[in-house]
Amino acid sequence: MSDFQNKLQKYAELAVKIGANVQPGQNLIVNATVDSAELVRLIVKQAYEAGARFVKVNWSDDTVTRLRYELAADESFLDEPKWYAGEMLEYVENGAAVLHVISSDPDLLNGVDPQRITNHHKTYGKAMSKYRELQMSDKFSWSIVAVPSRAWAAKVFPNLPENEQVPALWEAIFKTVRLDRPDPIAAWREHIDGLTQKSDYLNAKRYKKLHYVAPGTDLTIELPKGHLWVAAESINAQGNTFLANLPTEEVFTAPLKTGVNGTVSSTKPLSYNGNIIDRFKLTFENGRIVDFSAEVGEENLKQLIELDEGSHYLGEVALVPHGSPISQSGILFYNTLFDENASNHLAIGNAYAFNLEGGKSMTREELAQSGLNASFAHEDFMVGSAEMDIYGVTEDGKEEPIFTKGNWAF
Repeated sequence: MSDFQNKLQKYAELAVKIGANVQPGQNLIVNATVDSAELVRLIVKQAYEAGARFVKVNWSDDTVTRLRYELAADESFLDEPKWYAGEMLEYVENGAAVLHVISSDPDLLNGVDPQRITNHHKTYGKAMSKYRELQMSDKFSWSIVAVPSRAWAAKVFPNLPENEQVPALWEAIFKTVRLDRPDPIAAWREHIDGLTQKSDYLNAKRYKKLHYVAPGTDLTIELPKGHLWVAAESINAQGNTFLANLPTEEVFTAPLKTGVNGTVSSTKPLSYNGNIIDRFKLTFENGRIVDFSAEVGEENLKQLIELDEGSHYLGEVALVPHGSPISQSGILFYNTLFDENASNHLAIGNAYAFNLEGGKSMTREELAQSGLNASFAHEDFMVGSAEMDIYGVTEDGKEEPIFTKGNWAF
């Protein structure tokens, strides 16, 4: 077996055993692009060998997606995909795990009318609202892994010969998920333990606010009472662990919806709905985005912020050291799965219920009363750098360093 095939096999094993953590008798739903067929076949085999009852693969294709946005009738983007939402809801309510295998071109929808994209996401979000509610409350296991496509690899490595771009991106992905280690699963267990130590420290501190200071950024984020810092591993309704993102380097919690004030500047491009948004700045008052600008993709940023009322607020605050392996690789992936794990980041939109004590069993109304945001959106954007300091503000107003010059201060 070649080194590549060996790593691909281990990648499939990680996705099944550490990511989705498929259990005997459990169904697995795989949402995948056609570029990922080779890995998906290995994932299906691994899942059945792990005891999966049934594995269903839903395929998508960038070319077909682009054709729809270019040629389909305008009104088709207002049709709710109730059939898909119903199927997915039935599966997860009966304990299925969901694995997403992504590879899309970061520029896939460049030049498409942003309103068509927004209309689709509104109707999709409405149809999938119950599914998203269960997902954000850890009711079922889900995970995301990535596979290079030619278009994505060309974006990441434009200076390499065409025949070297995909192999280079494969190698970069393998390193981010620790497949360069002798025992990747053991390496992940050690990494998860290290992140958990950070979240335990922050949970013991119970900071009232966070204060971000960096070039172009001076932002204060209040945290809700009972907030929980979470790291890497989640636990579903059946008590089984899973890892939502492979890779992951973050420790994160939910902000108080109305407690964000100041200005924050992005430090990496955001690939949002097949378009790049870059060098943007957001200003907040009492939690709400009241001003914004972007040097690239400002109209797409506007469409994101105006998706619904909740997309004017934040739903996640995540800490990632500048010294993380992905950051130190120096590679800009143009993919949030990777770039968010190279940088401190925030998320516009929906908050995770599990970031609040007792949140997993709360209703939408109870979560809102506790200060958590709700939205069809949940879009992470990167704000960290080697020049960022973050302070934890105690109840009596004292500031203690959490991050100094982009890295953990403890």
